[in-house]
Amino acid sequence: MMTESTDVLIIGGGLSGAVTAATLSGNGFDVLCLEQGDWPDYSHPVHPLEIDDCPDSRWSRMPNERGSAGDYPIDATESSIEPLMWNGVGGSSVLYLAKWHRMLPEDFQLRTLTGAGEDWPFGYSELEPYYTEAERQFLVGGLAGDPDYPEGGAPPLPPLPMREFGHRLVKGFDSLGWKWWPSASAVFPREEAAGLPYGPEEPLGTVSTGDNRRTVKASSDVTHWPGALRAGARLETGAQVRQIVVEKGRATGADFVDSKGRTRRVAAEHVILCANGIGTPRLLLASDEGRGIANSSGLVGRNLMMHPLAALAGVFDSEIDGAVSPLGAQLQSTHFYSSDPSRGFIGGAKWGLQPAGGAASHLLSYPWTKGTPVWGDHFADSLRERLGHSAMFSIVTEDLPHTSNRVVLDHSRKDRAGGPGAKIEYALDDNSRTLLKFHIDKVTEVLKAAGAREVVVDPLVRASGWHLIGTTRMGEDPSTSVVDQFGTAHDIPNLHVFDSSTWPTSSGFNPAASQAAIALRSSNHFLEEASW
Repeated sequence: MMTESTDVLIIGGGLSGAVTAATLSGNGFDVLCLEQGDWPDYSHPVHPLEIDDCPDSRWSRMPNERGSAGDYPIDATESSIEPLMWNGVGGSSVLYLAKWHRMLPEDFQLRTLTGAGEDWPFGYSELEPYYTEAERQFLVGGLAGDPDYPEGGAPPLPPLPMREFGHRLVKGFDSLGWKWWPSASAVFPREEAAGLPYGPEEPLGTVSTGDNRRTVKASSDVTHWPGALRAGARLETGAQVRQIVVEKGRATGADFVDSKGRTRRVAAEHVILCANGIGTPRLLLASDEGRGIANSSGLVGRNLMMHPLAALAGVFDSEIDGAVSPLGAQLQSTHFYSSDPSRGFIGGAKWGLQPAGGAASHLLSYPWTKGTPVWGDHFADSLRERLGHSAMFSIVTEDLPHTSNRVVLDHSRKDRAGGPGAKIEYALDDNSRTLLKFHIDKVTEVLKAAGAREVVVDPLVRASGWHLIGTTRMGEDPSTSVVDQFGTAHDIPNLHVFDSSTWPTSSGFNPAASQAAIALRSSNHFLEEASW
């Protein structure tokens, strides 16, 4: 076995890993990141028909379908939601829709306010400076002054211009007297790339945003890795980690199989996991020759949350420019976000208005596959009536933590390095069903108030599990949590988790903004306490 060493070993080169590497590199640490996938190859377009799904399997959202060397098998046959991810440099930010939403102060106090779920060990005010810094680093565009948020810093760039379908839905909201606000997005004009704190020195290549001639999507392979590498961080791709090595109560490194099939060991003073809400518990459970580590609480892999998602499209008689638009959302609404006991459920949901997509989306993607089929003798007329005449809302809902919703090892299927796959056991609860129905009914009202003649609904999008949350919960009590509020494992003082698997609750927002802010907070705390 080949052996090498580093001060800090980061496992996972996605959003959290990139933010962590960029923060720690250049501060006196030798930083090595092991990433199981490769760099994105943008010479093959991600979305050839604007925001449509690409038929090229390398961009598939499903690891089993993609089957790249950097993937591991995932059995989701016992899950209500199909987990999605992209394994490679930049992680799932390579394929995300660049929606950028802070959580609300109430999201950190769910148990106090509702009696369900858990409270976070810190609140919004402690995370607010890191939200602001993350928005600067990712060149987020948005509009300050949303009345649902506390006062704070404005995003560095203005929001994306409102398209016709956005203006149409604004009329619907206003007619009902319901609140809305322009959405923040991590999509920026190409000329702003010089302002990236960690980004590339060379001009940016094509990074699909649905408007790729003029704008760039802020995936972390673009925003953070180039600068982290210039500052001295090392990144090895094609590195499939088999286990974290623990000796005498401390993490001493990791064993992995490299891109040439060689088994190697990295010795490290600190190990930081950034492998997402499935990959992180998978690795913890597989370590110590399959006996598992950092699991005295028994909670590693448990409390998986994936944000049950509904999608609704309104079809309008007139052309509303709904097929072509940059990624992200035109506007969001949290009018019905806060928990209200009279509604019969706990938690909230965020509505995001986005383009309905190009021709392929109208044939193959949600919510269209749940509506009246387009195929048949009426194909041309049906497609003509919908394409460019539609706008879509996604409803991201609070997902309460349950210990029965979990990630376990699947020894029947192996990854390229011989490690076990993952199996997902996840069932939708009654709270989610009631919550989804309420918000579907309300969004339908908005679409009809805006003039939609038809509303197509997918009440639960199965292939929507991008948001992998909660499987190594943070907290101050080692008996009820895996890591502390800064991501340090209770059982192993030099083992850390900086990804969204640490979240006690999910909120009803897309997680990228909070994931970046939490990685910044944890990384800065690591620098302050580096003498551990």
